[in-house]
Order: sequence, then structure tokens, then C-alpha cells
Amino acid sequence: MKVAARGLVFDVTGRPATEQVTFFGSLFRLRNGDWLCGYTIGERKHDPNGTIRFSRSRDGGSTWDESPFRFQTSFQGIRGSLAGSELVEVGPGKLLLFCTWFDRTDPERPLFDPVTEGILRSRLLVAESRDNGETFGPFCEIPTPGLTGTAMCGPPVHWSDGTIGLAYESFKHYDDPKPAWHAAWLQISRDGGQTFPHRFLVGEDPQHDVFYWDQRLIPTKTPGEYIGLFWTHNRKAQKDLNVHFQRASLSEGERAGMTPIDTKIPGQISSPLLMDDGRIIGFVVDRDKPGTMKLWQSSDGGKTWPSAEALTVHVQNQENPLPNQKQQVDFAEYWEDMAKWSFGHPAAQLISPREALLTYYAGPPNHLSMHWARVELD
Repeated sequence: MKVAARGLVFDVTGRPATEQVTFFGSLFRLRNGDWLCGYTIGERKHDPNGTIRFSRSRDGGSTWDESPFRFQTSFQGIRGSLAGSELVEVGPGKLLLFCTWFDRTDPERPLFDPVTEGILRSRLLVAESRDNGETFGPFCEIPTPGLTGTAMCGPPVHWSDGTIGLAYESFKHYDDPKPAWHAAWLQISRDGGQTFPHRFLVGEDPQHDVFYWDQRLIPTKTPGEYIGLFWTHNRKAQKDLNVHFQRASLSEGERAGMTPIDTKIPGQISSPLLMDDGRIIGFVVDRDKPGTMKLWQSSDGGKTWPSAEALTVHVQNQENPLPNQKQQVDFAEYWEDMAKWSFGHPAAQLISPREALLTYYAGPPNHLSMHWARVELD
């Protein structure tokens, strides 16, 4: 594997103060050949005025133009912010946009309360575009009855039979004094995204010591089956574990039959690709020192990921002082530190059977641009 080219999707240099930080990037290839890269943008990470935006490429990712469309961040008359910008194309030019909305009625409240360890009240939203993402209609809520502290995790899973699985996690709301229980879910639609009535449990530790954060799932050629990578954190031990892997199917019932397993890859958020030859590629963030973003590959269905075959895509020279894998970290401090990290959130899509397009955010603190890289996978 090797990096063939790289550049910027969205350069924050010279932009207004309200557009100095981009993160939570997404990447999607339309049927007409265009690429859309979405990102959360604001004055800082998790800004109370944060919103989402798109840039479009018509030349395979080499050049990008910012979309002029602007999203309304209030929902049902309540002030809010938007995070995440994942897409599914359910028909030619007809896109569904998924994101998380956070209640910003009190703009002084941070995303995470270190006392209750809950997050701001949130909702999962969907909007429709009928012009290849040039414009979008109003947002509607996707209900998740019985769950709180919900936040979208990476791209939806879209199978060849039309089934859509919206990936998200649940935790607890800001003011909830009860202990937090974390779980990773798919909300399932079998009618082209009109409704999402079914829920599938992707990962949950019965003892609630291990959290399967930021799941990134992709479909296999078998409808209902997926493979996924997880940023895995041991709350009891107060440290990250290695990246975990799962292969499961909706046919298993209401929950995945396989508990995520250790890949031995050090790192956090990881975006998978499935090659025609059966290889699994993982674009992995590792915030140990030096901070890196690497492509790892497995040729045996996710059992082994040889470090000698990993490709370094990005090295971050300006990194906060948290060593990712080497010491215990208080949970509340971890959430505060996440707002300071200055690179990450990988996205990856195949351009061809042997080439991939990657996006991620990186830069000096509080000056984070969206980057792209094109990688040859042979």
C-alpha cells in the first residue's frame, strides 16, 4: 500500500472565526460519480453554534468545492447544534442525510457533564435531498424509544436489498443521576428510510465495564451481514483497549451473536473497507506518541492484522499530552480531552478495487482543516 496523492477538502486558513474548526468528517460517493465530504464546523469543537457542511468533488477527490447550502440548526423551535453528516443514496439523486442534534438551550453547558457523566439532550435526525445533495429538506426525528444520550456513529449500513441500518450509541442525558450504561445499536429501515422501527443491539458489555465506542460498520455482499471496528474503552481499568472487530448479521435476531474481539491494533476510531479479494482494511487513529493515522490490513477475515503491513497516512506533530495506551485516565477527564484532540475521525471509501479515498481532520489546535488522501491498496 502507498499514498498516491493528498490535499485539502476544506482549508480553514483565512476563514472567519466561526469556521476555524472542522471535524467529524464523512465521505460518500454518489451514483453520478460525484463525491461529497461532510464535516461539522464551528469556532471550536462541540461549539454551541456548530453546524454541518458539505464539499463536493467532481474529479475523483482531487479538487473540492464548498457547498453553498446552509442548514437550520434549531429543531422544533429549540436552539441546537448539529454533528455528523452521513449519507445514503436510496434512489438516483435521492439522498438521506443523518446527523445528531444537541440541545443548546443553555449555550454555556458543555457537551459532557463531568459530575453526572451524561451528555446534552440529543436527537437523531434525517433530511432528504432530491438533487444529489445540492439542497436538503427539513429535518425529521428518528425515534429511539427507551434510549437516551444517543449519538450517531459513522456511516449507515446500506445493504444490496435496500435495508438501511443507522449506527448509533446510547448513554445517558446530562441531568440523569443514575449510572451510565453504554451500548452500540443499529436502527433498521426496510422501506427506503421512511421509517426505522426495528432495533438491533450491536455491542454491550453486560457488566458495563467495557464501552464499544464509535462503531464503524460496513455491509458484506450477504444482505444483513456486516463487519465492524470499534474504539474500545475499559471504564473500570480507566484505559483504552486495542481496536476490536466484529462480524455479525441481522439474521441473528435482536442482537449480534459475536462479541467484538481484540485485533491487537492500538488505536481508537477506525474506518473499515472490504476488498473484493477478501482483505479487510482499517483506517485507524492512534493517539499515542507520536499520534498517527494508519491503514492496517487483514487477509484472514479479521483474525490477524500484521503491523509490518501497516501504512502510515498521517503523523501529527502537535498533539495534546494524553498518552492513549500507556496510563489510566479518569473518564471525565477523557471527555474533556477529546475536545482538544487535533486530528482524527477517519473516513474511507473505495474508488476502485485497488484504490481508496480517505478523509480526516488535522491541524494545529483550534485550526483544524479537512484533509484527503488517495491510497493504492496493492
